[in-house]
Amino acid sequence: MAKHKMRVAILFGGRSAEHDVSRASAANVLRALDPDRYEATAIGITRDGRWIVVPAGNGAGTGSGALTIPDDGPRLALLPGGQGRALALEGHGVQELPAFDVVFPVLHGPNGEDGTVQGALELSDVAYVGSRVMGSAAAMDKDFAKRLMREAGLPVVPCVVVSAAAPITYDAAVGALGSQEVFVKPANMGSSVGVSKARTAAEFDDCCRSAFRFDSKILVELCIAPIREVECSVLEDAEGRVRASELGEIVPSDKHGFYSYDAKYLDAEGALLRVPADVKPAIADQIRELAIRTFAVLGCEGMARIDFFLHGEQAYINEANTLPGFTNISMYPRLWEASGLPQPALMDVLIGHAMARQQRLRKLAFDRD
Repeated sequence: MAKHKMRVAILFGGRSAEHDVSRASAANVLRALDPDRYEATAIGITRDGRWIVVPAGNGAGTGSGALTIPDDGPRLALLPGGQGRALALEGHGVQELPAFDVVFPVLHGPNGEDGTVQGALELSDVAYVGSRVMGSAAAMDKDFAKRLMREAGLPVVPCVVVSAAAPITYDAAVGALGSQEVFVKPANMGSSVGVSKARTAAEFDDCCRSAFRFDSKILVELCIAPIREVECSVLEDAEGRVRASELGEIVPSDKHGFYSYDAKYLDAEGALLRVPADVKPAIADQIRELAIRTFAVLGCEGMARIDFFLHGEQAYINEANTLPGFTNISMYPRLWEASGLPQPALMDVLIGHAMARQQRLRKLAFDRD
């Protein structure tokens, strides 16, 4: 009798400026899934929000650098309350697919990492990898994340929050932060999309225009120098045990100045990644403790990558990524490999956590009797 394989739906793409990063991450997740244990189906979300079933021969092969989404493929709809049941719509025909046991969202940025897709999966009553709605939304919005972390006494970089309806001048930002050099970034975006540095009023206006392209709320953040960019991966297992990985350090090349989108994904020599990071043991332990505390304060579950600025021996939490990158250069899986957990085993832990959590949630009462 053939052994039952767990059916895994890999969600990727999405309505986000990080669409292409997601496609590359999904290819690596597909490669890391043990084919003897899992039957994977790739589901691409187009830039206009359609969910498309991706055939195995259309960019989903294990040798692909990024999965592709055919524009004319069957559209997919998860059934509310269906416990993983889904319908594929093609032309005028509708076909029910075998139910998915678990969904693995490999989505970065808005409309995927911010609680929206997580809400849809909750309503579908299907297990899924990563944080639930609250943890996803809290971590995605840098404004609210900083508020929660400050309330918990965690060290964060000072910032001013600006909306499109209430802009701020460069002089006002400098006065509030006490520095003529500031970073401007969208409140809800990742992969350094829309992030830039300003040293003059003209640069500041350009930076704000760039950030407002991606969000209606932006952060103007104090520029602390010199800093080192250090990252830590956090993982929760099926029993709820949370652990932190070895640290990694990102050293951007001088031509980029900071770890920009171009340095991450477009320039092969844009940054040097050091794994493990060359950090004093006592400071490394402190950063790992801060990573686990941040994970708890923001309500994260399953996984997160916590990014830090290290100024001398003072660590500041930059942000938490609840669906971190899984590309071939991404820190999250690399840090776990450096900590003794290869990617196939990492997939097992993440899926195991998702399945165990769903079993616990289904035991909760939904009526008063």
